[in-house]
Order: sequence, then structure tokens, then C-alpha cells
Amino acid sequence: MNINEKIQDIITNKISDAQVTVRNMGGGHLNLVVTTQEFIGKNTLAKHKLVLSAIEPLMSGPAAPVHAIDTLETMLPTA
Repeated sequence: MNINEKIQDIITNKISDAQVTVRNMGGGHLNLVVTTQEFIGKNTLAKHKLVLSAIEPLMSGPAAPVHAIDTLETMLPTA
């Protein structure tokens, strides 16, 4: 399983209805787009905390596969 798939799995395990798009920019830098109903009523900071807390284990330690999330788009599903 590559890092993109691992991130998608981790986020969807924490947020069951999440649609996750991961773009690997190289060097451990990633761009994420996460769409879920869980974001309803949450401000931007709360949305980002929800997503980043899910992938935090991949960002800790000297050999962490994720160095930075360069962009994180949090979206609500469209009807």
C-alpha cells in the first residue's frame, strides 16, 4: 500500500463518509481534498484538526513518511 492509499484509508476509518483525494508532491509533501458531512457546522480550524489528527501518526518521528500537508481543502458534499 502506498502513502496515498494509506492516508485515504486512515481518514476514511476516522470519518466514514469521507471522500479523500491525495496528491503526492514528492519529498513527503502532500495536497489533500477531503469531502464529508462531518464538516457541517464546523469552522475551518475544527475541520483541519479533524483531518490532521487522523494522519498525525504518519507525520511524527524522524522517519515519518509525511513531512507536510501543503494544502488541505475541506469541502461539504453537494446534493
